Amino acid sequence: MAEAAKSPPPFTPPPNEPLYGGYTRFELELEFVTLLSSPLYLNHLASLKLLQSLDFIAYLKYLQYWTQSEYIKYLSYPGPTLKALELLQEERFRTDILSPEVVGLLVREGVESSKGYMSGEKD
Repeated sequence: MAEAAKSPPPFTPPPNEPLYGGYTRFELELEFVTLLSSPLYLNHLASLKLLQSLDFIAYLKYLQYWTQSEYIKYLSYPGPTLKALELLQEERFRTDILSPEVVGLLVREGVESSKGYMSGEKD
């Protein structure tokens, strides 16, 4: 019998951790990187010209810590999230994501990946 997937341990913030709107920085950054798994959200960020901002690009580089195993376990959609973090490091992708065709391609890839996962196929 297959063992059920284990949930990551709950995040316990250190004492005196500052809160932003009632949330820790960890919780806010987890929410943000999870949103990056959506091609539509990436397109939205690009349409706001955030992906051209040097400060925002530096923030995306900082978020690479989510690729470490101690943080991956907290991601709801690790595959798409990590792929987005990787692609966002590339200037060309930050421009190309404005294209509806590129967004559509990423959506289709995600759907196909989900179909394989749901049917038990492995890459």
